[in-house]
Amino acid sequence: MTQLDPFYLIVGHVGRLELLVPQGVKLVQLRIKDQPEAELRRQIARARDFCAVHKAQLVVNDYWQIALELNCGFVHLGQEDMDSADFAALRRAGVRFGLSTHDEAELERALALEPAYVALGPVFPTLLKQMKWGPQGFDRVRQWKTRVGDTPLVGIGGLTPERLPGLFAAGADCAAVVTDIQQAPDPEARCRDWIAATREYAQ
Repeated sequence: MTQLDPFYLIVGHVGRLELLVPQGVKLVQLRIKDQPEAELRRQIARARDFCAVHKAQLVVNDYWQIALELNCGFVHLGQEDMDSADFAALRRAGVRFGLSTHDEAELERALALEPAYVALGPVFPTLLKQMKWGPQGFDRVRQWKTRVGDTPLVGIGGLTPERLPGLFAAGADCAAVVTDIQQAPDPEARCRDWIAATREYAQ
């Protein structure tokens, strides 16, 4: 199983990706919402090329068809996206995929598909979006790691650098970060803080 970088940046626009990836980011998800297809393609293609130059792994959120067509190598899918995804086509193209999980049934479904990683969230309360699941906490992270075995486990939701020791001690392999960097007064500096904080967990 391919190891993930322990710091997983999530951004909502290619412009933010281009600002932050040069800080040393090695794993970044482009999560675009509510844009026309032409704009989706423009941003994904630009992110693909930018990440290639900076030797960062781009993960495309949701839009697996566009990722396939634009020769992107990694996608992230939520449970709803999994209903329509053509996993056979992704595998034929060598595209890896990570899957979101929030409860036992979703985890079982995800593991059956042999994903590149499983994400669990929200670990802590998150300001990003309203969710029907409460905070999972470190105990749930431990349970998930026991279940997933060698499959990398990504924790997401309400994470801060101060919470990293507990997250990794509970068994997570990777910390996905959105709001803490998005809302920072100096996102570039905050991104560097995160990279420094996670470096000791790199395998």
